[in-house]
Amino acid sequence: ALWARSKAEITEEQYNEFYKHLSHDYENPLCYSLNRVEGRSEFTQLLYVPARAPFDLWDRNKRGGIKLYVKRVFIMDDAEQLMPMYLRFVTGVIDSTDLPLNVSREILQESRDVKVIRESSTKRVLGMLEELANSDDEAKKEKYRTFWTQFGQVLKEGIGEDQTNQERILKLLRFASTYTDSADQTVSLADYISRMKEGQDKIYYVTGDSFNAAKNSPHLEIFRKKGVEVLLLSDRVDEWMLSFFTEFDGKQMTSVAKGGLDLGSLTDEKEKKEHEETEKGFKDLLDRMKEVLKEKVKDVRVTFRLTDSPACLISDENELSGNLLRMLKAAGQQAPDMKPIL
Repeated sequence: ALWARSKAEITEEQYNEFYKHLSHDYENPLCYSLNRVEGRSEFTQLLYVPARAPFDLWDRNKRGGIKLYVKRVFIMDDAEQLMPMYLRFVTGVIDSTDLPLNVSREILQESRDVKVIRESSTKRVLGMLEELANSDDEAKKEKYRTFWTQFGQVLKEGIGEDQTNQERILKLLRFASTYTDSADQTVSLADYISRMKEGQDKIYYVTGDSFNAAKNSPHLEIFRKKGVEVLLLSDRVDEWMLSFFTEFDGKQMTSVAKGGLDLGSLTDEKEKKEHEETEKGFKDLLDRMKEVLKEKVKDVRVTFRLTDSPACLISDENELSGNLLRMLKAAGQQAPDMKPIL
């Protein structure tokens, strides 16, 4: 068995050929790792990250791609208990010396050894991805870009599913942003923080049902005027993912389409004074509009987030975003009846 041999004896070509035999893929993998673990539980893991997403990647009933062996005896295909759902694209072999030869899927679910194998394998895969993502080598960076294009949306599921490794996964995330204004998701949260304006203490984002909808959102106007970068989130998983993390590196994740916009020290005293004067001048009009539109909107406010558009709708701070409400309705699910703020 290939995984039972010494690493020094195995060529890259042999690793690649074994991967193709395992996965029935015609392309070489993006990366692989052979590792022997000794201690409380003893096992060998040979894990591969493919270069291309399989057609059934979004089938959450699909079992994983890990083959389980015990003492080099084949036990089962697709041992999904050995890898979390958000890493279901990983292919490979795990050979345990501790599990019984007559192990069943039911036993796997309750086994302490399986828990150890799963935790170790998860860390090993994240380590492989970190090596690609953080490398100065252009070839490895390109491999990570390929990985993100193929599997980025699936990796985002890990933010909600794997609290233990959430911080590591957050560092692997990539987004589109107003910095590049391109649909390519290449910006990490660390990249964003490195470009934050002096006095900026929040990570700003906007969600939309497509990249163009997010990019052209009127909520971005004041941010573009001030040169403040905003992440453009348009993957269906993004709204769900954002419910599981509220900050990164001490910086709060803040939607530009929710609540009262407080730019803090990014707004100077002169601007604040002008804002207050404008609000006073529009008080009678606002009161009248609130009365006329009371069945349709929760509130009517003067905003300073717009520079070109006459008006926009926002959600209240702790309510579901307009984009998430649209997604729920499109999926035929019960969406709470929420009035926006004009």
